[in-house]
Amino acid sequence: MLNKKFARRDFFKLTARAGAALALPTIIPAAALGRGGAVAPSERITLAAIGIGPRGRLVLESMLPEKDVQFIAICDVQASRRLAVKKMADEHYGNQDCAMLRDFRELLARPDLDAVLIATGDRWHALASIMAARAGKDVYSEKPCGVTMVECQAIDDTFRRTGRIFQAGTQRRTIANFTYAVHLAQSGQLGRLRTLHASVYTPRAEHAWLPAEPLPDSAEVDWDMWLGPAPWRPFNQDYVKGKWRGQYDFDAGGTLLDWGAHTVDLCQWANNCDGTTPLEFVPGAKNVTATYANGVKLVLDFLPDPFHDRAPFYRTELGTCPVRFEGDEGWVETGDAGDLITQPASLRNARVVSRESGLRPVGHTRNFFDCVRSRAQPAANSAIMRKSHVACHAAAIAWELGRALQFDPVKEEFIGNADANRLRSRALRQPWHM
Repeated sequence: MLNKKFARRDFFKLTARAGAALALPTIIPAAALGRGGAVAPSERITLAAIGIGPRGRLVLESMLPEKDVQFIAICDVQASRRLAVKKMADEHYGNQDCAMLRDFRELLARPDLDAVLIATGDRWHALASIMAARAGKDVYSEKPCGVTMVECQAIDDTFRRTGRIFQAGTQRRTIANFTYAVHLAQSGQLGRLRTLHASVYTPRAEHAWLPAEPLPDSAEVDWDMWLGPAPWRPFNQDYVKGKWRGQYDFDAGGTLLDWGAHTVDLCQWANNCDGTTPLEFVPGAKNVTATYANGVKLVLDFLPDPFHDRAPFYRTELGTCPVRFEGDEGWVETGDAGDLITQPASLRNARVVSRESGLRPVGHTRNFFDCVRSRAQPAANSAIMRKSHVACHAAAIAWELGRALQFDPVKEEFIGNADANRLRSRALRQPWHM
């Protein structure tokens, strides 16, 4: 485990020996010693969260029950969210110990903190992850992990250099029906792979500002910190209520990465391409089609965006985020409802149907904590995230420019297209920098 954990353990041992030598009668609760199924405090992973809205609460609900994890603090620029998460944590533990902070730099400076959950809006994911790694913390980050290709590269570079653990919130990598569909593709049971289908929201990129409204007290909503590295614009309460989605300055890849971070990631995995990307991206009216070096096609199918179209989340009988893997001898399709459809039907294994919604990350968060302890690489580590996110960003840039683009997966840059290469990064608002 971490050095500080060993230091705590040694301290308790020395204290116990000293107490025995003085013959002092001491009663220690069994839970403090790790008996009765409890984990001793000195052995627990200390966790905090940065930016917790609806999605973050769902992830935190998966983390709080872990017996070897202690949630100690919430940092959010909105007072209402700080209070809501503190209430959630204090009720879980039966105490009033959860600290509340507004500036995540103060949180990262805590020496008693091991790991952080980052569930802010997209604009903050990369910078907060990088700063956490530099502060010696392990990170579970919601997706999209970076609003640009360069941010995703910087995350991977930083975590490789610092040796910290990074888990992208692409939880479908650890859910049974998705992993079985990938198994069918990788094991050759579909024959030679031909086409992979990744469902994504129909991309959009809005540049117009919402009407300016009076700036709230910074103790209630710290607007400057909410904006962070994103370009300045006047306050409007709809932004902090979630209407930042689809706004070019705040969103990743014109909303394409909202689902694409999951579905393209699964297609990369099915094609044994975790370490590379497609070579070409061709935008169309209803999709972006990409081609890998092995000839396999990746089709990013555009579906309605419920945040923009005021339509219900896209659902088939398979649920949200459906993917489809096609080979010359069969195909498999699955989604968040947990079931699979296969051709031939004999490929379907009833035992792999997941009763856990694809939206819930219970196994994924457990995988993260196991790797915090073992220092092994988790299921959606920074290197895997980098390539799948880069592929998504390349598809989004092809859509934005409306032209076919050639891509070098080693250099991670477009070939012979300066306009496309400029879109791989964005300037950060001062004083923020990577």
